[in-house]
Amino acid sequence: MRVIRKYANRRLYDTEQSRYVTLEDLRGLILDEVPFRVEDAKSGEDLTRTILLSIIIEQEQADGDAQVFSNDLLAQFIRVYDMAQPLPLSRYLEQGTKLMLEQQQRMQDQWQNAMRHSPIELMRELAEENMKFWQKTINQAGPPDEEDKGSGKP
Repeated sequence: MRVIRKYANRRLYDTEQSRYVTLEDLRGLILDEVPFRVEDAKSGEDLTRTILLSIIIEQEQADGDAQVFSNDLLAQFIRVYDMAQPLPLSRYLEQGTKLMLEQQQRMQDQWQNAMRHSPIELMRELAEENMKFWQKTINQAGPPDEEDKGSGKP
């Protein structure tokens, strides 16, 4: 597991790559499914959750059209913390999100597969095969001999 150290000046240091990183760099690690742990450089305290929440906040603020959390949903999350016996929301959200992502990937795979077998794609593939055939045929025939040119023979 990659260790990222957070210093008092709020800078993040990737110990594996020996360089400072940004939240965007860590987002890239997440998208690449590279496991990492963020720890306080002095105390060693695990700060991973705090950093992950910071990445989510950046994402939410970066593009107004791509917001995942509405104000109402965030307010409901806050209310969950105030319940006498909080709901096992974390596990439910993890499982639901995992299922949603798996279904999304399956749909994308099916869409790509369907598009691959569309009439236009089929015509493109046939045209490529024809080009390869004719290029191979022309290359095998080679240039005409000098004797053939002068004799009138093909």
